[in-house]
Amino acid sequence: MKKSYKVIVAIAAASLVTSVAVAPANAATKQKVCIALDTGGINDKSFNQTSWAGATASKKKGWASTVEYLPAASSSEYGPNIKKFVDKKCTLIIGVGFAVADAIIASAEANPSVKYAIVDHDGLKNFSTKIPNVKGLTFNTNENSFLAGFLAAGYSKSNVVATYGGAPYPTVTIFMDGFAKGVAYYNDIHGKSVKVLGWDPAKPSAGTMVGDFSSTNKALSISQNFELQGADVIFPVAGGLGATTAENSLKSGKSVTIGVDADFHFTAPQYDKVILISVLKGLSESVQSAVKEAYDGKFTNALYVGTLKNKGVGLSPFYSPMKASISPKLISELKDLQTNVANGYISAK
Repeated sequence: MKKSYKVIVAIAAASLVTSVAVAPANAATKQKVCIALDTGGINDKSFNQTSWAGATASKKKGWASTVEYLPAASSSEYGPNIKKFVDKKCTLIIGVGFAVADAIIASAEANPSVKYAIVDHDGLKNFSTKIPNVKGLTFNTNENSFLAGFLAAGYSKSNVVATYGGAPYPTVTIFMDGFAKGVAYYNDIHGKSVKVLGWDPAKPSAGTMVGDFSSTNKALSISQNFELQGADVIFPVAGGLGATTAENSLKSGKSVTIGVDADFHFTAPQYDKVILISVLKGLSESVQSAVKEAYDGKFTNALYVGTLKNKGVGLSPFYSPMKASISPKLISELKDLQTNVANGYISAK
């Protein structure tokens, strides 16, 4: 018997934070935006590169007079890099990734006149002090992952799909939750029983994790093991390790891969034949939003939350040759589902 899904809009956690405006000392004038990168380099085809693209786009739009970045070879460089930015009189300092959050917060508390933002901050848990000059940039990636799960279930020929994470951070597991729930929704609507390997939202401690975002051998082993268990669609939520899974899909011919964060058609076009779709996180858009808010003199510590509705999260288009293997009916269903989730008619939580 089909379940009845209530029409519930998941209101972002931003509503739980009292907004505190920061004095617009440099609003609409000489804004200097400085990006503190996570490890991986500026050309990581993921967080660093896409966040930096947001900064450069902001400059082109006239919201920043100058933009610059500093790379980090290890976590020990986060604090020193941010200190360099303070010394250089940066007016808005943006840390890329939750790993940089502690260093950003420490600097913000010591420098209340400087504005700060953290890309991909995991919600409210480290903002209990309501630091007035720090904005968290977050994303409801459960929404677009829900769509990806629905698509994966509809595409699968084996009725087995899979997902794994780099590490069990909230910013990782939110993708996996959405994916598993999207599969469950497909099963309920279509009377199917597509199985999800690697993740059960009710048993997160049993989820499949690499342990980091760089161990290609382990990512490959996980991907191959999923295939041995019958999975023909794999969703890696592990940054650059997604390319490892895509490479395996290309060589084995037993599975297709779902890209994460950025559009794999542009970051890894060599895998077009096996990329079902990419689940996008609007990193560039979030950075631009923070820069524009500071430029307009309206900077607050209220969370930015990327959603399907504001296009802060989304799905890539379907590309050839993969598109030809997806039924037009499934594509149509996915389009309708996206509209319903974006408008709150169907909850992805």
